[in-house]
Amino acid sequence: MSAAPTLAAGRRSPLPREARDTLFLLAIISAVLLPHAGHLPWWCSALTALMLGWRARLAWRSEALPGRWSLLAVLAVVIGLTLATHKTILGREAGITMLAMLMALKTLELRARRDAFVVFFLGFFLVLTQFLYSQSPLIAVWMIGCVWALLSALVLAQMPQGVPSLRLAARIAARNTLIGLPVMVALFVLFPRFPPLWGLPKDSGARTGLSDTMSFGAFAEVATDDTIAMRLRFDGAPPAQPQLYFRAQVLTRFDGQQWTASRVTWVGHEAAPTLDGPVFRYQATIEPLRVTAIPLLEFSPGVTGDRIPVGRLAATRSPQGQWQVALPFAETLRFRHEAWPRAQWGTRLGRADRLEALSLPPGLNPRARALGASLQERFATLDDDARALAVNRELLTRIRRDGFGYTLSPGVYGETSPHAIDEFWFDRKLGFCEHFASAYVVLMRAAGVPARVVTGFQGADPQLQDGDLVVRMSQAHAWAEFWTAAGGWQRADPTAAVSPDRIQGRPLRPSPGVFSGALEQLRPGLLTELRTAWERLNNRWQQTVLNFSTGEQMSLLKRLGFENPDWTALGQVAGGLMALAALVGAGLAAWHRRPHDPWSRQRARVRRELDRLGLATRDDETPRRWAAALVERHGAPAETVAAALLQLEAQRYRQDLAAATSQWQRQFAALCADLRQALAR
Repeated sequence: MSAAPTLAAGRRSPLPREARDTLFLLAIISAVLLPHAGHLPWWCSALTALMLGWRARLAWRSEALPGRWSLLAVLAVVIGLTLATHKTILGREAGITMLAMLMALKTLELRARRDAFVVFFLGFFLVLTQFLYSQSPLIAVWMIGCVWALLSALVLAQMPQGVPSLRLAARIAARNTLIGLPVMVALFVLFPRFPPLWGLPKDSGARTGLSDTMSFGAFAEVATDDTIAMRLRFDGAPPAQPQLYFRAQVLTRFDGQQWTASRVTWVGHEAAPTLDGPVFRYQATIEPLRVTAIPLLEFSPGVTGDRIPVGRLAATRSPQGQWQVALPFAETLRFRHEAWPRAQWGTRLGRADRLEALSLPPGLNPRARALGASLQERFATLDDDARALAVNRELLTRIRRDGFGYTLSPGVYGETSPHAIDEFWFDRKLGFCEHFASAYVVLMRAAGVPARVVTGFQGADPQLQDGDLVVRMSQAHAWAEFWTAAGGWQRADPTAAVSPDRIQGRPLRPSPGVFSGALEQLRPGLLTELRTAWERLNNRWQQTVLNFSTGEQMSLLKRLGFENPDWTALGQVAGGLMALAALVGAGLAAWHRRPHDPWSRQRARVRRELDRLGLATRDDETPRRWAAALVERHGAPAETVAAALLQLEAQRYRQDLAAATSQWQRQFAALCADLRQALAR
């Protein structure tokens, strides 16, 4: 088929309406699919773009659509690629991949209005699926724009006559959306909250550095991740930076390269913790970390088996003093809690716990074992608790004195020798927090002191953000604990000995890139200001919209006057609002059915007067026709009323609104009354 026709002057003529509407719909589909490109398989994004481009070319050139067999062949290829990638065509990831491809394929058989409606509904569904991956305010704004555009295309499909403009369709879609907005808000506020349909996102693994295992290099990987891990709002002043230790995982077993969680699940009769010193009460908002351990500020009171509510979940205290949920959490948790930084706990150590906290892999790190044994012999005259404290002081002193370096890039340990701890402590002396914590625990155990590794977060941003203390993923940290009979488990952080700045809230940062470095040169702090502004917006969106839970619903009902709100009260309010919305809708519909220009309203009143005279009128008849019918039926007495009707019609075509005045209406009603009296005689 030839190219689109051109005007004599050489300019391309306006597109036919069908081609224009098709290109508009293809642009909307591209906008809907664009955010999905980050998580769809690469071949899906490439094929989708190729098919949409092909369909746009066919519309632009007014060429015929491909045959059914061609589309079936493409569909077979798509199903095969989906099976090869996801091993299934069911489930969330495979389903969204198939939806995106089916949407693109459907545009290649866009022949009738029914096909267009299928595309519209697929588009609305794909808008919803994007929120399975991100619910940020930026995505929300983008999807609102996509919904408006889809509604505009739907309006165009409902206007088959003429060539309505895109602006008119967008205006109608926006007006109808605004009419439905109050109902949408009422449903959002009052509709019951249910748990998510899918518990875990695609990447369901734990965040690096917070899983129940730890190896050398784990924390250096998250040191550059400045995403927010959690926010805390304290009832009073927050603790100082050196007190901000958030306990997540406790790692006791060591194989020479990797630390793993303890296998001890029962500790026998456990001593109750001694809660001493100040208490800090706070509200925590923890982002989806995809771990089972809830990072809580040390020390969170409780004994093994205790349960606390964390959002919609319940966390149980383990024998190692960590709080865990049953499955890795993939939703934002918001709850209140309290911490006693100076509390003493774990003063009773069971036999199994002690053996595990003293065990070392056989045959590994002989120099570290020898150093530990020498320290044990050196302090042999002291009792067990005093010896543990003395060994702790000696190791921290050596870290400060013997030239250790704290760095993000210490290199790989254990490549040339299985003795990674020896290589770190005696040879290279360069490491990150996990290197120092690992070596410290191994040396303490070699000296006969029970010790273990703890991971979580340490520190927070020095400045409050909207009144919240912000903890980032880059503040993930590893430290150690050792045990004494008098003090229980006591924290020891060897990183504080080599890098006090890290514990004061100034962690290591990699060198900035070219672009960010140039911005910092032009205006120092600009990137930080922009990041902070975005995080504040995101936090307010999170707290106001995404975290609007059942608790907030009940609080709203209390403000509305319900003393003890429950689901019945929620249903009453929702029912009342829905009834009110129905009445308002009925009123608006009745108002829209009424004529809105003065002459049309006057014509409706005239028809009622003529009905009282026994003259049946129709919508498609003019006042002149009514005048003729009235004279034909009633003769000369009706001529004065007929003359008024002719005047009404003449004034309409002169755009003269005099006939629409209340005075004219009273005169016309009087003429009709006189005619009725004359006919009654």
